[in-house]
Amino acid sequence: MIKGGLSKIERNFTDAIDVKKLCIDHGLECLTLMGDIIVDAIKNGNKVMFCGNGGSAADAQHLAAEMLIRFRPNINRAGMSAIALAQDISTITACGNDYGFDQLYERMVQALGKEGDVLVAISTSGSSENIIRAMKQAGEMGISIFGFLGTGGGVALELCDEAFVVPSDNTARIQEVHITAGHALMEYVEDCLLNEGFLQLQK
Repeated sequence: MIKGGLSKIERNFTDAIDVKKLCIDHGLECLTLMGDIIVDAIKNGNKVMFCGNGGSAADAQHLAAEMLIRFRPNINRAGMSAIALAQDISTITACGNDYGFDQLYERMVQALGKEGDVLVAISTSGSSENIIRAMKQAGEMGISIFGFLGTGGGVALELCDEAFVVPSDNTARIQEVHITAGHALMEYVEDCLLNEGFLQLQK
C-alpha cells in the first residue's frame, strides 16, 4: 500500500463533495431551463444530440443511452429521441483521415441535425476545437446549444444558450459533476414527459 494512500482516496471524495456543494451554491436553474427546452423538443418530434471528447465522449454516450433505453429501472417507458455524435470507429477514423478530427462533430451536426433539435456539448475545458465547431454549426441551423463545461467555460460558454459550468479546473472533479448533472437533467426531463402524458409506460 502507498503511504498515505487511504487519506488521498478520502481527499478525492471530500473534494468531489465540495465541488458539488459549490454548484448548488451557484444555482442549478440552468438545468431546469435546459430540461424544459429538451421536453419541448421531444414533444415536437426533435432529438437531443450529445458530443464530447475522451471521458466526456463516454458521458455523451451514457446520457444518450439513458434517453434511448431508460433511466430508472422501475420506470419502463418509451424511448426518447437522442444520439451520441461519437459514431462508429469507421466514421470517426474516416473523418480524421479525410478531413481532420476537428471537423468530426461539425459534420455530424450538419448531417444529422435539424432546426428544433438540441445539442449538448460536454467539455471540461470549453475550448476543444471540434466541440466549438459543432456548436457554431448548430447555431447556424437553429439548434439549441447547451454546454456542460468546466474551467470557467472557455470559448464554448459564449456559444451556449444555456450552460452548466462546474467551478473547478480539476478534470476528474468536473467530469464527476457533469454526470451527476446529466442524471439530474435526465430525471427532470423524464418526469416532465411522464407527468404530461407524452411518454407512455410499457408493460
